[in-house]
Amino acid sequence: MSFNTFGRVFRFTTWGESHGPAIGTVVDGCPPGIPLSEADIQPWLDRRKPGTSRFTTQRREPDEVRILSGVFEGKTTGTPISLMIENVDQRSKDYGDVALAYRPGHADQVYDVKYGFRDYRGGGRSSARETASRVAAGAVARAAIPGVSIRGWVSAIGGDGIDYAHFDAAEIDRNPFFCPDPRAAERWEKLVDEVRKAGSSIGAVVECEATGVPAGWGAPLYAKLDSELASAMMSINAVKGVEIGDGFEAASARGEDNADPIRPGPPGSNSGPRIMANHAGGILGGISNGQPIRVRVAFKPTSSILIPVDTVTRDGAAAEIVTKGRHDPCVGIRGVPVVEAMMALVLADQYLLDRAQCGVRGA
Repeated sequence: MSFNTFGRVFRFTTWGESHGPAIGTVVDGCPPGIPLSEADIQPWLDRRKPGTSRFTTQRREPDEVRILSGVFEGKTTGTPISLMIENVDQRSKDYGDVALAYRPGHADQVYDVKYGFRDYRGGGRSSARETASRVAAGAVARAAIPGVSIRGWVSAIGGDGIDYAHFDAAEIDRNPFFCPDPRAAERWEKLVDEVRKAGSSIGAVVECEATGVPAGWGAPLYAKLDSELASAMMSINAVKGVEIGDGFEAASARGEDNADPIRPGPPGSNSGPRIMANHAGGILGGISNGQPIRVRVAFKPTSSILIPVDTVTRDGAAAEIVTKGRHDPCVGIRGVPVVEAMMALVLADQYLLDRAQCGVRGA
């Protein structure tokens, strides 16, 4: 069985390969009557698309999206929304060596083990090119979630983190690193340049915050909001770790320090109690508590590098491989729009699940 679909009520299926004629997604379960056009989706794809700076792959893809179904007169119809993005800048010839030998750190060898056959052109289905489809689906999800705002940023590259005392949300889209700390962005420019010129790669940490999520989304056990988020983030290419709220730091904290104190809300207010901290990342017992949802995602260094690495051929003979082609020296940079998209897709699904079980709150 092949798994290409994510979600329970708000579901999306991605299709296509890195070097095929096109990639795309089918979004199902989106409520009808939501305003949607290509112009609503394209800005999110533009943030993810390759070739936007010297710090990303130089593959030139416009990533122009086409809506093929599910929208009529500018609004969703409640039927499947099919989105297509053409591939226009493939260089399959760069992957001739990959057809013969496995790239360490990639899925080449395990694909052969599982399927006995693989598309070696840029990794085929396992390529991060697939994430453009997720970003397109995520744009639809954003339109379906009322009152929710989602913002991501890079908080560290190669172990060099931002200073939150200098956090400025306006800076995130002013530099090629999605970095909210202008001083860190200056350091990263030199760091990533050095890594790129050396033919190597470097890892990164992406953080994402969703505000406006009301208390009550999620479930106590098998549809926990945090477990759904963890699954979504771990499904992204090159992601090797996910934290919710304080994450691993909570393991070294005392209970009184990790607890999020609760105080009564303002007199006469219907806003409910106030939660005075957010170590839990906005989720308690798998259910949102009204605080910002906070997720931190670790991206490993890109496995495609120009430095020779030991490997084996498909026949099992010892070999050495240099991965040619155009690759991101730090894949985590363009991971920001993907993390945001997966956050939106999970929240849209949880919103509709909650509405189906509990109805409209306050109605």
